[in-house]
Amino acid sequence: MDDNIDTFQKISVGDEACFSKTITETDIYLYAGITGDFNPVHVNKVFAAGSFFKEQVAHGMLSAGLLSALLGTKLPGPGTIYLSQTLKFLSPVKVNDTITAKVRVIEKVIEKRHVILETVCLNQNNDFVITGEARVFIPVP
Repeated sequence: MDDNIDTFQKISVGDEACFSKTITETDIYLYAGITGDFNPVHVNKVFAAGSFFKEQVAHGMLSAGLLSALLGTKLPGPGTIYLSQTLKFLSPVKVNDTITAKVRVIEKVIEKRHVILETVCLNQNNDFVITGEARVFIPVP
């Protein structure tokens, strides 16, 4: 792509990007510390074993954060401003699951410099963990 034209002009409907990360127990504890979300289903293995999930699971928003990382670093990329995001949490993320965040451009709103993207997160078994849609703004460079 030609760096002399701005990011918005480079983007086309159908463009895709992805980012993968293995979620560790350390990630879960760090996320809890950063956000203050110490729900015991995330940070207490004994409690989690007796929960609906039967084991420790990651915060849903930890996986959703991978979408934010992808939008701000790859597609659309640096400078992107998040406007909205819908999320459906479909499956739990467990310690050592590898989550792949994927985005696909589904619409460009030229007059507002908005891009609408389908957003999904899948685990290593290709099970959908999260589905949703994001709207972002790309400022003029």
